Amino acid sequence: MIHIDGSYGEGGGQVLRTSLSLAAITGETIRIENIRAGRKKPGLAAQHLTAVRAAAAICQAQVRGDALRSMMLEFVPGSQVQAGHYTFDVSEARQGGSAGALTLVLQTILLPLALAADDSQVTLRGGTHVPFSPPVTYIQEVYLPIASRMGVQASVRLNAWGWYPQGGGEVVLRVTGGNTLAGINLLDRGALRQVRGVAVVTELPSHIPDRMAHRAENILRDANLQVNIKPLRERGIAPGAGIFLTSEYKNSLAGFSALGRQNLPAEKVAEMACEELLDFHEKLAPVDVHLADQLLLPSALASSQSQYRVAEISTHLTTNAWVIQQFGLAEINIDETEKIVAIAPLISSPNERQ
Repeated sequence: MIHIDGSYGEGGGQVLRTSLSLAAITGETIRIENIRAGRKKPGLAAQHLTAVRAAAAICQAQVRGDALRSMMLEFVPGSQVQAGHYTFDVSEARQGGSAGALTLVLQTILLPLALAADDSQVTLRGGTHVPFSPPVTYIQEVYLPIASRMGVQASVRLNAWGWYPQGGGEVVLRVTGGNTLAGINLLDRGALRQVRGVAVVTELPSHIPDRMAHRAENILRDANLQVNIKPLRERGIAPGAGIFLTSEYKNSLAGFSALGRQNLPAEKVAEMACEELLDFHEKLAPVDVHLADQLLLPSALASSQSQYRVAEISTHLTTNAWVIQQFGLAEINIDETEKIVAIAPLISSPNERQ
């Protein structure tokens, strides 16, 4: 049994998600204690509990401690990962529903299903664009395109937008199985080709996305960037607003977003996302702070070495590296001076991991 201290590093849900992914892939039994000890409300929230149940479903695991606010979990895989058709709904994990981020469930099961023998389709319901979690748009526009270079063949279709606090969003994830992952080299991002994006509302007037898009385009053009942002009114069960920007470089992609809320002007929402984008653009790195830790897991499971330069070394990155190393799958070196992450897989084939 591999013992994981959930309070290590940033002490959040990333420890849980990476541990579950690797337990499903390797067949290793894990025990996680102090789950999300670094958070205001520690233990399993609805989205984390749904991730546990999703991981258990795809490898027929026996689980102990799978309850809301539980800070201990034992997870015993019962089989190799099983491809198939699945549905997971974050709102079912808590009485009264939840807008917990479905992308956190997606991240937990994506790589196990990509390494399974056959294809899978997963319907996920919950929050699609909520604070403190990767929005579905980031997964679509940044993570999956970069992961595809490593051999992950997957797509996400957004059927309904789900904002905090109502949730109610839905996506369909399609994963092609039987993949062998390759390493990635991202040290130079190349020239910026364009900034593209969407300014979106549901159940709100059309002038709001127009104002977000117009303000963002003005800011970015003033910075001499080529930009194309589409204002959209989309389908959702409740009011919501946000802007989602993608910087497309010759060799890389980076994503930035801001969510609207009551009494926050549309123009301010645009300014928040643009500020993040311009800060990243000035640092010249190819990998943004969110992608930096998200690339660790596929790199550790690859058949060849990876290295990439990051804009920022976050505690999410260093914590995720520590979790992966508990499974003995890869050596990970983070050069804080050069901001280069190097991953050398120690186990080269999926069969060796079982």
